[in-house]
Amino acid sequence: MTEAALINRLDAADIFPAYGRVNHVAATHVEADGPLSALGALCRIEGWGGGEIVAEVTGVSAERVTLVPLHSGTALRPGDRVVALRDNGRILVGDGFAGRAVDALGRPIDSAGPIAMEGVTEAFAPLTAILDRVSPSQSLATGVRAIDGLLPIGIGQRIGIFAASGVGKTRLMEQLAHQVDCDHVIICQVGERGREVESLWTDLQNSVRATTATLVAATSDESAPMRVRAVEQALALAGNWRAKGRHVLLFIDSVTRLAMALREIGLASGEPPTVRAYTPNVLRALPQIVERCGAIRSGGAITAVFTVLAETDDVDDPIVEVMKSLLDGHIVLSRGLAQIGHYPAIDVGRSISRLASRVATLEHHQAAGRALAMLGTYEEARVLVESGLYAAGSDGAIDVAISARPHLRDFLQQSSDLCSTWDETLVCLSRLTSEEATYG
Repeated sequence: MTEAALINRLDAADIFPAYGRVNHVAATHVEADGPLSALGALCRIEGWGGGEIVAEVTGVSAERVTLVPLHSGTALRPGDRVVALRDNGRILVGDGFAGRAVDALGRPIDSAGPIAMEGVTEAFAPLTAILDRVSPSQSLATGVRAIDGLLPIGIGQRIGIFAASGVGKTRLMEQLAHQVDCDHVIICQVGERGREVESLWTDLQNSVRATTATLVAATSDESAPMRVRAVEQALALAGNWRAKGRHVLLFIDSVTRLAMALREIGLASGEPPTVRAYTPNVLRALPQIVERCGAIRSGGAITAVFTVLAETDDVDDPIVEVMKSLLDGHIVLSRGLAQIGHYPAIDVGRSISRLASRVATLEHHQAAGRALAMLGTYEEARVLVESGLYAAGSDGAIDVAISARPHLRDFLQQSSDLCSTWDETLVCLSRLTSEEATYG
């Protein structure tokens, strides 16, 4: 053995591990008198009977360390030994993850065998320098007419899909994953049902994304730290590929369940609950996650799509309001549209792309504005029109909106297996909104 190899082996050996003892066990967390660790570090708790369990450090003080177990299955009691794990702040990354399904710790959950490790990245790596985060300037074709036509987005944009359950959020997400042209697709499912994870993975394996899509999953039965670490794993993979100059399409489904996991950790750590019982760590983590996405000056980009469960239109939902303020746009799905079979159920009047004027031509932007104006005019007069109180010819703008509405509605509806090219969408939109347009 060479001298360098011996030094490396000695450095890797954990001869005198730091440890402490459990002094309190609760249903959601464990308290110990050590070892002194940083937030987010991992420790091994050696339970009685020979069992072991890995836990994450969620709180540190001079007197105690608070830990939340990553999984269950081992009974714990006061006096059990708590040992700090080495290199627990590192996340595996690399091209070996392309075409694979993994859990929150990067371990494969598919049947394709071990993953070839290319490198590691720090779980708490610093964010990209502020002036190296650039605004998207190149349009991104999604193949969905409602988005490309009226809500155009750019490569590296961060958008949200706000929807209640059962209105087509997953279906739209899958359509975007199949149709968007990019180098890698990463889908991070947080707190999802196991059968939904299996169904999505099967669908990806049977598509053109079989070799470029990565699934990171932490199901609803897993611990709160595992659900949070799934997002860290997905962001680390996306950041590694972006640093290589590649375009990554990242889905995080859903931010609401991520916030619930963060809240669970915060409450276990003793943080005070605020609005809707969300703890301060939730509002601290969400901006950091959003800012880790986007385009960078060196050429790579992470186009991020965050799904947010919004059951109502109440403005006091802190997650909905925080995400709307952080993102570069939001797509709102309507239950009313979904109930009449309108897919995608995008309420374009309540949706917005804040970078539309940067990534769309002037003609495109103007055509989209005219379409939105006609749809808005009809909505304002809907009660009069549908009750029969409106007399044709009373208002020219309303007359045009009534005539154009069926055609615009057909434009906004689209089968989930139909991909409309960027040029086809713009030609159709221009024809519907031109001053010479006639509606039969």
